[in-house]
Amino acid sequence: MSNGAGNGAGNGAGVQVEVYDTTLRDGAQREGISYSLEDKLRIARRLDSLGVSFIEGGWPGSNPKDAAFFARARQESWKHATIVAFGATRRANTRVEDDPSVAALVDAGTPACAIFGKSSPLQVLEVLRTTLAENLRMIEETVAYLRARGRRVIYDAEHFFDGFAAEPGYALETLQAAARGGAETLALCDTNGGSLPWQIEAAVAVVRTALGPNGPKIGVHCHDDSGCGVANTVAAVRAGATHVQGTINGYGERCGNANLCAVIPNLELKLGKQALPVGALPRLRDVARFVAEVANLSPDEHMAYVGGSAFAHKGGVHVAAMRRTSASYQHVDPELVGNTSRVVVSELSGRANVLSKAAELGVAALDEDEGARALESIKAREAEGFSFEAADASVALLFRRQAANYRAPFELVDYRAMVGRHGQRSFAEATIKLTVADRVVHTAAEGEGPVHALDAALRKALAPTWPRAAEIELVDYKVRILDGSSGTRATTRVLIDWVDGARRFSTVGASANILEATYQALADGFEFGLTGPEAAHDAAAEVSAAVAIAVAAAAKAVDGAGAPDEQKAEGRA
Repeated sequence: MSNGAGNGAGNGAGVQVEVYDTTLRDGAQREGISYSLEDKLRIARRLDSLGVSFIEGGWPGSNPKDAAFFARARQESWKHATIVAFGATRRANTRVEDDPSVAALVDAGTPACAIFGKSSPLQVLEVLRTTLAENLRMIEETVAYLRARGRRVIYDAEHFFDGFAAEPGYALETLQAAARGGAETLALCDTNGGSLPWQIEAAVAVVRTALGPNGPKIGVHCHDDSGCGVANTVAAVRAGATHVQGTINGYGERCGNANLCAVIPNLELKLGKQALPVGALPRLRDVARFVAEVANLSPDEHMAYVGGSAFAHKGGVHVAAMRRTSASYQHVDPELVGNTSRVVVSELSGRANVLSKAAELGVAALDEDEGARALESIKAREAEGFSFEAADASVALLFRRQAANYRAPFELVDYRAMVGRHGQRSFAEATIKLTVADRVVHTAAEGEGPVHALDAALRKALAPTWPRAAEIELVDYKVRILDGSSGTRATTRVLIDWVDGARRFSTVGASANILEATYQALADGFEFGLTGPEAAHDAAAEVSAAVAIAVAAAAKAVDGAGAPDEQKAEGRA
């Protein structure tokens, strides 16, 4: 068995509060999440790189995938984290050595095991259907059995806070049973997620006193059913807990678990308690987005600390104040958690928004008149259905177009799109006429649908003069109906996400005609990708454009018949 640095890494140098991550087990219980074995390994490696103290890999006795994870985990070298297998106490009236679930924990071969047991008489009597005394024996004997086989044991006191509220004496007895068995940490669980911060803090303080200074470490495991998962976790640390359990992005059953992406920065930045290795906190946002991507879920852009909107400023008064001091409307420096501050422009914007956004986007400084024109244009377009909050590229173009010397790489003359059905086959075709490099280019293309055909025709028209157009990739296309009461006459907003090398950007269009809205967003995407200092085409592209013009002029001269300076091409894109 190769534990690497993970065998004992849960006591990282300088760490004052251990972070126990259960994204792979508790987090996987969220509706809509189903990690593959490779998914779990990828997430575990990223968590280890972040520097969490423990990674709970799953319940080896419950399914083959989790057993396979632990087999693969034994072949890895873990730098920071201790890998943990999760399970339950032995069954009632069963010898611990005969319990298959406990045997699976041993077979997982992890340096540490976490087992849960019941803290509430209601759970013991009604769910387990056994006696209170037998429950205490189940806890102590299971912990002792695992300790005798060389495993570190973390005991999860399930339903502890509910049990403590109902029968505090018995709840404490269950903890003492786990301590007698040799548990190194007692994690007090708010399993139903219904406790409030002051209740958590008071209960943890009682437990700390009852166990004494030489007792096991106290931990906390909170769910978010009352929206207090993070607050409850922080309250427990204030009362003396030195071990916190939770999941990345707060994933978990029902309303989720305590969100480590908020817990960790709250501990480090607000309480001054080190929870990760020094220098690791700025990697938190990347980890949050990585886990969301692997889980196939959209990141929550409004999540505290790590969300894309966590430090986004929209109100004109706010932005004006932010231009004077960032502390005016930000509680921490966003770079501390790997995030950035940004300005949102909208109909609620003031001139400060426009000036700050222009600077943020790297657009040449706008003078007073240009800024005023840009602001009025934004407000007018938002009244028509545009929304620029998530379309920074369209905003940058709006700013660039204010400059007297700005020249767009192409201009639309007209376009047409046609869809139809021939027998069992549907088809779509688009034709487009552009002015590119002072000449008219007329192309046509087929596609899987009208949007695809329009995109293909636009690329075909640009390619001879702007070869870089082929590198600008459309990666997402979103449509929103703005006023459903207008039925099929409603204004449609189209948002397109793009990738151009290492850059990602978004553009927007809006119209009662969905194809017009689409063309606006498509055209902005190509215009943004082909202009600006960060995307200035190189000498080769300029030569290509000059050659294309020269060839067209020569062909026209040879033709001698004054044929239209147009190109027509058809075919599937």
